[in-house]
Formats: sequence, C-alpha cells, structure tokens
Amino acid sequence: MKSHRMLFLRGAVSVIATITFASPYGRAQQLPATSSASAPVDGASARPDLQDQVRELRTMVEEMRAENAQSRAEMEHLRQDLQATRALLEKIPGNPSVAASAESSGAVTQSQASPSTDASAQPQGSNALEERVQKLEDSSSLIGSKIDEQYQTKVETASKYRARLHGIILMNAFRNVGNSDNLDFPSYAEPVRAGWPEANIGATLRQSEIGLEVFGPTIAGAKTSADVQLDFSGGFPATGNGVDFGIVRLQTANLRFDWEHTSIIAGQDSLFVSPLSPTSFASLATPAFAFAGNLWGWTPQLRVEQRFAISDQQTITVQAGVLDNLDWETPYNSFYRSPQAGELSGQPAAAFRTSWSRPVRNHPLGIGVAGYYGRQNWLWGRNVDAWAGMLDWQFPLLPRLALSGEFYRGRAIGGLGGAVGTSILYGGDPKNISSPIRGLDATGGWAQLKFQITPRLELNGAISDDEAFAGDVRGFALDQNNFGPILGRNHGVLGNVVFRPRSDVILSAELRRLRTFPVYSSSSFTNQLNLSMGILF
Repeated sequence: MKSHRMLFLRGAVSVIATITFASPYGRAQQLPATSSASAPVDGASARPDLQDQVRELRTMVEEMRAENAQSRAEMEHLRQDLQATRALLEKIPGNPSVAASAESSGAVTQSQASPSTDASAQPQGSNALEERVQKLEDSSSLIGSKIDEQYQTKVETASKYRARLHGIILMNAFRNVGNSDNLDFPSYAEPVRAGWPEANIGATLRQSEIGLEVFGPTIAGAKTSADVQLDFSGGFPATGNGVDFGIVRLQTANLRFDWEHTSIIAGQDSLFVSPLSPTSFASLATPAFAFAGNLWGWTPQLRVEQRFAISDQQTITVQAGVLDNLDWETPYNSFYRSPQAGELSGQPAAAFRTSWSRPVRNHPLGIGVAGYYGRQNWLWGRNVDAWAGMLDWQFPLLPRLALSGEFYRGRAIGGLGGAVGTSILYGGDPKNISSPIRGLDATGGWAQLKFQITPRLELNGAISDDEAFAGDVRGFALDQNNFGPILGRNHGVLGNVVFRPRSDVILSAELRRLRTFPVYSSSSFTNQLNLSMGILF
C-alpha cells in the first residue's frame, strides 16, 4: 500500500510539473510578444488586427488565471501529502521505496540507491520532492504576479468595451533669436520690440498629448471605434508662473465605422484634403509650418472613404465630406458661441480627395489630388467664395531617402491656414457696413527630404512658403483698416535629427528659421533651436 502511495505521489508531481511548466509558464513567455502586437498602431487598416490580438490576449490571460488557481490548489494538496509521507518515512528507515523515489527525481546516484545507503537516501529523496514543490510554487507566484500586473493595466469603460490610452509626454527646451507670434512654437516672425532683447530661452511641456481610443461593437458589419485627443496648449491661467500651467485643449474627437473597403468618419478631425505634414517634434500643438505653407485644421466634419484595391499592393482611395465652414475668426465671446462668416452662409464647406498609393522599398509611394469649397457671408450682402485645390505626394527616391510634400492654390482659405490665416481684406473701415471686402488669393506648399540613416536615426530637411497675391492688397487694403500689418509672404526652413533609442522614446534636435514679409513694411525673421525629449505611451 505504501509503495502504491509513493507511485501515486510521483505521478502527481509529474502531472503538476507538466501543467505548470508547459502551460502557464509557456504562455507567460508569449505575453510580451502579444502585448507588443497590441501596441499603438496608426491607420484604420491596422485596427482589425489589433482588435483580434487584444481579444486573444484577454482570453489567454483569463485561461492562465484559471489554470494558475487550479495549480495552486493542487500544489497545496500535494504539500499536505508530502508532509504526511515524510512523517511516515521517518518511522520506516529501511523502506526501499525511498531510494526508488529519490532515483526517479534525479536527486541521488545509482550508488546512493544501493541497499547499503538506503538510510542516507531517505532525507535526500524527501528534500528533493520538497524543493521541487517549492520551485513549482515560486514559478506559480511569479506567473500570478505577472498576470495581475497585466490585468491592472487594462483600461475599463462603463460600457465594458475595450479602451486604449495613448499619447506622448513631451518636453521642449528652446532658444529664439528674433521675435515671433509665439515663443515656444512660432508660426511667423514679427519685428523686435523697441527695448526688448533679441534673444530669449524657455522650456515647456504644454505640447504633451493624451488620447483615448475606444473599440465598440460591430454594427451592420462595420467595426466601430472612437478616439479623442487632447493637449495643453489652450492658453494660460491668470496666475503666477501661469506659462507653465497650460490649459487643456481639444484637438480631435471622432467616431469611425469601418467596413472592409468603406469607412464613415464623423467628428472633429484633421483636414483629409491636406493629410501630410513635415516631421517635427518641436511643433505638435500646430503642425510644422502651419501658416507658412502647410494647410491644416482640426475641423468638425462628416466624411466617407472608399478604398479600391486594383492589385495586391496598389490602392485607390476616394474621400468626400462636409466640414464646419470656418474662416479663422476669433470667437466674439469666451463663453457663448456666435456664428462666424462661413456659418452665416447657411451651408457647410465641402471637400473631395482622391489618391493612389503602393509600397516601394518599405516606403509609401503615393499621390493625391483634392479640392475645397465654402461660401462666406460677411453681412450686408458681402459674400465671398472660398476655394482651394491641393496636391500631395510621397516618393521614395532611394532605399533610405524619401521626398514628401504638398502644394495648394486658393482664395479666402485663412480658416485652413492659407495666407497666414487671412481670408479677406477690408477696403475701408471694417466697422463701416459700406466698406468693400475682397477674398485674398494665396498659393504655397512645402517639401521634405527624409534620410533614414538607421532604423532608429533619421535626418529631415524641409522648406515651405506661403504667399498672398500682392495685387489683391496694393491699391485696395491698408494696414490700419485690417487690424494690423498685412502679411504678404511667410517663408520657412528647418532641419532636424530624430533618434529613437527605443520605439517609445524620442530624442530630437531642430533648427528652424522663419522669415515673414509684410506688404507695406520690411521683413522680420526668427530662428529657433529646439531640443525635444518625449516618451510615447
């Protein structure tokens, strides 16, 4: 009976070892790889894979928790049996089953298992079994702690749908030479004020961003999701050192319905007719070269996207939508909203874009063409038609060298950042209802060369230009009738190096120069050296 009990004991140890080492421990080794696969991925096409991978991860974690609890219960039962067996063996020093048990566990040699050493092998066999059980318990505790840690990182929503937190903690330290509209991320240059020093320094974290993405149910075959993104560039509180306490600001917030080849997007989003921007971590609160050749905006909109796969790697995308008809007017009141000129027209702005793309040498190759139209009502029968045509491109020139950029031509597109944010000109006193107005024509764009030295190190160089048509200004509008100097041209150039020691750590240094040309006065410049350090999450 005792021999049968020892055989049963050895079999239980083997089963528990197989369960513990082959199942939970093996899956624990796979957890980091699966977690990595569910890390932030840009683009709607990656979201279905991400959702499946995270669902698989959650199922795996629940299975591991159940198996871990079962293993702990079985090991506790085994420990009790071991203690009872040791007590019994101590009373029978000549029992040969002790040597057999020790030999099966690998704790003694053949010579130790001989009849002459049976007595000395008894404690060694018992100790080996106890050490083995102890190792099983330690492994189980480690796996349990890892599972608990993974479980605690889950973002739980009231609706129980899966959510993902993302963003960047970004610090910018900078030195400026010259004056500009904004100290930490300038958009255009201004003359140096009398008595002010020409150079200044500072640092900020208000370009840090935080976002939350929620994955909802499948509706009519469409995978639903929502995303909101905030930064801290909404102004400064009226308090001491208030420049360090940036106010939270809404950037984007949108809802998505994604089918295999069709998407519907509703919310406040970036301009889909101007999808690209130069690479820069010195300017996240506004895209690099905003108001200097890069059209941009976070605008409420409703759009539809249709994707056509014309081959395994070539895709044609067609996008069309309506947008809130904005013209870059400042709000009339800080708490109550009044309609602006575009909204007073009674109709939304409309936009359209079509693009072709395919990968080449692991880089995107693509070209897009877009158009925009909106009508503006400046009261007393003064209407202006705002319009623009856009072209964007991405060309891989060499395996490590790529060219990207955009170009536009339009009128009254200050709401998109054209003409340095100016939509119209007043031909007289703007308070006089009889003063004529004129939509300001503008053209501009930017181009960037990206040199990917290594997977972690890249160099970027870019130029940009935004130019208003002087013929719309001279002989019609004066500075004193248009709330300050009328800016005719804004030119920019930048160079930066971006180093990623890890996929979630960003180190960057950038030198940027802006030169701005008012129509009726001499030009001004500002140079900025910006050092950036960020952690993505």
